[in-house]
Amino acid sequence: MSPYIFTALLLTLGLGTTMTFASSHWLLAWMGLEINTLAIIPLMSKNHHPRAIEATTKYFLAQATAAATLMFASVTNAWITGQWNIDQMTHPLPTTMITLALALKLGLAPLHTWLPEVLQGLDLTTGLILATWQKLAPFALLLQIPPNNSTPLILLGLASTLVGGWGGLNQTQLRKILAYSSIAHLGWMVLVLQFSPQLTLLTLLIYITMTLSTFMVFKFKEATNINSLACSWAKAPLLTSLTPLLLLSLAGLPPLTGFAPKWLIIQELSKQDLALTATIAALSALLSLYFYLRLSYAMAMTMAPNNLIYTTPWRLLPYQTTLPMATALTISLLLLPMTPTTMTIFPF
Repeated sequence: MSPYIFTALLLTLGLGTTMTFASSHWLLAWMGLEINTLAIIPLMSKNHHPRAIEATTKYFLAQATAAATLMFASVTNAWITGQWNIDQMTHPLPTTMITLALALKLGLAPLHTWLPEVLQGLDLTTGLILATWQKLAPFALLLQIPPNNSTPLILLGLASTLVGGWGGLNQTQLRKILAYSSIAHLGWMVLVLQFSPQLTLLTLLIYITMTLSTFMVFKFKEATNINSLACSWAKAPLLTSLTPLLLLSLAGLPPLTGFAPKWLIIQELSKQDLALTATIAALSALLSLYFYLRLSYAMAMTMAPNNLIYTTPWRLLPYQTTLPMATALTISLLLLPMTPTTMTIFPF
């Protein structure tokens, strides 16, 4: 792909998200989401591989269905209440329909089935955009909808945390594991969205940072499955030593960065007298912890002094840019002591 076309598509992607951020009218928000979808489709299909084309088609169908549902719900709301403003959603029917449409766009369970298949068909760079940047616009709309009824979001959040944990247990492809990890993290965010939007925003920022680090590490190692990850010690020994810590941070273990949002979300749910919901979410995190430990174990078994049972791969070229990955990796591992300061920036 020409660099000029690639730059234009990235700028259009940013334009669509910015338009959705800035809009208070459902029609403009819908236009921003459509621009976003149409801009990423050429990026997804640039490899001209049958798997990439299949993933692009699935993504387009899922997003088109969500956009049509969103438009139908906003027109229904305008017909019932006479309002097109996002913050004037008062009737439960269009509010529920729009919530489900945005859940389909995000990939929340039980509307998640397109996300693992689509992410598996993409290269790691485009998959990173899909798992991070494409979540921003739907979340901006979810945050603006008035919190009239929290039950649908709690059900979507619990289903996502459970499906994200169960779905990743038997996967061997790293991109599918990251897709189910994304579903589980989105479930945690949606659980607390109606009670503390600031905490949801903080969790989203930490999730984006950790996902950015994970995708960059896998791209640096050129790893797409567990077997290729297992022989990464011969490529980058120091990075292989840090990667299990990154995966455990994604799982939410202390004293790593990923523990902070889970800790604060469970605390907020307990304050809202949702102890059962907090317990189910915490137990579902154990399912995710299993496949993160599985990846960590696959790398740890091939670290020195253990020997590889097959041909040692060539070491990576030394001139690869590692500063962004090192910065994101540091934030993903060492941000937990900054939690009190973060709570002053994002007052809950």
